[in-house]
Amino acid sequence: MHSMDRLARNLDDLRRLVTTLTGRGVRVEFVKEGLTFTGEDSPMATLLLSVMGAFAEFERALIRERQREGIALARTQGKYRGRKKALSPEQVQTLRQRVLAGEPKAALARELGISRETLYTYLRPT
Repeated sequence: MHSMDRLARNLDDLRRLVTTLTGRGVRVEFVKEGLTFTGEDSPMATLLLSVMGAFAEFERALIRERQREGIALARTQGKYRGRKKALSPEQVQTLRQRVLAGEPKAALARELGISRETLYTYLRPT
């Protein structure tokens, strides 16, 4: 694996995954951090996993915080509006009518060029 922060969401997740993988005989190597775990690890290796994992979690949290701040700033300046809607309000109304008429949802999604999950999102009550 290239980096610890790419493998797990947080430190607990990282420890659990590394323990599970090494328990199955898998050798886990983190290229960026230069660490390798085999299951026969010393207390020092466990400490390094915890410390480096905590730093990776902290770094990821900082990135998410800066991203949220940047999006909030862009919104106040009117530069960030989010993703463009896949269907217009008229298309959504027509979609709902066709679903109520009994047309298959998968066929409607294909026809409209959207995924079924997007179709179900549009069908949820607002």
